Amino acid sequence: MGLRTPLYNTHVAAGAKMVPFGDWDMPLHYGSQVEEHHAVRRACGIFDVSHMQIVDFTGDAVEAFLRHLLANDVAKISGEAGRALYTCMCNPEGGVIDDLIVYFMEPGWFRMVVNASRRQADLEWIRARRDAGHPGVEISPREDLALIAVQGPEAESLLPPLLGGRAEGAVNGLRPFQAAVVTGALGGLFVGKTGYTGEKGFEVAMPDEAAEAFWGAVVEAGARPAGLGARDTLRLEAGLNLYGNDMDEATTPLEGGLAWTVAWEPADRDFIGRAALEKQREAEPERKLIGLVLEGKGVLRSHQEVHFEGLEEVGEITSGTFSPTLERGIALARVPAEAAGPGRSARVVVRNRELPAKLVRPPFVKAGKANFDI
Repeated sequence: MGLRTPLYNTHVAAGAKMVPFGDWDMPLHYGSQVEEHHAVRRACGIFDVSHMQIVDFTGDAVEAFLRHLLANDVAKISGEAGRALYTCMCNPEGGVIDDLIVYFMEPGWFRMVVNASRRQADLEWIRARRDAGHPGVEISPREDLALIAVQGPEAESLLPPLLGGRAEGAVNGLRPFQAAVVTGALGGLFVGKTGYTGEKGFEVAMPDEAAEAFWGAVVEAGARPAGLGARDTLRLEAGLNLYGNDMDEATTPLEGGLAWTVAWEPADRDFIGRAALEKQREAEPERKLIGLVLEGKGVLRSHQEVHFEGLEEVGEITSGTFSPTLERGIALARVPAEAAGPGRSARVVVRNRELPAKLVRPPFVKAGKANFDI
């Protein structure tokens, strides 16, 4: 038996197919992964993401610590309560230990949300770096908080009215990558306007004991429960990386399509991995992450080879699936940098056959529609 979120019994009662996911027992779907996918693209879905780890950082030296720990610069968000930043946490070689979102809460307090599969490794890494140079920083994994995502084009009209009063107004006023702590009809909540689907929506943290009531109220209002299966097809349509597939400790942000998350300025900020990343940037990465769309029928999967006309070196699909929105096979692939240029034609090896594929720039789907000419 794996770890269980506060909503485990709720999922079982709703008929979810429960599967092991890392250390957790999580819902894969509630009957139809495709219908759940479409519900999020066209209306509103709700996901239990309580397996992800929320960590609070406090202390006078916390900002200095995070500016050293993370490749993006938290100085960009400090000073505005609730501002969020997406970043990688790298090793000295520039490899990605994890990708995460960090929030500025108030002076001396930042909040971080890290991947479920990396929670233990992250905490060990972070504590070791803290002990080595920033002993005054308090690190507090929030085992008492559940996390629920409400996503879809109707999320903004569905969730805020359930909160009522000032909470409704505060959440209505949020901009993307901004969060607020509110108290409303569903209790005290941390509401961030972030997500992993490419749709409008919110990620909401609350005490474990409040999760069932919150989930029930949002479902009653019209959101459809969605599981890990739909979450993966949605995130890939949105062109978002998955840790362990599209990046890992042997892959740098520059090789993973995440160069935009590295803050090079100010030049004297000494973050972990900086020297290695600067060297790679100067020489230019030998590998890049690209998007692929099959020209015809077929399903793309991780580890399939990608061949390019005129190149001996091959690429490899890191994440692949069948897109319910586009009704095509789509994938992210790590390929030789030379292959990523415009005008290349690609062929993916699927069951010993080479199928033609088009190179596109992710996201594959934007505002519910194809982000390129099919």
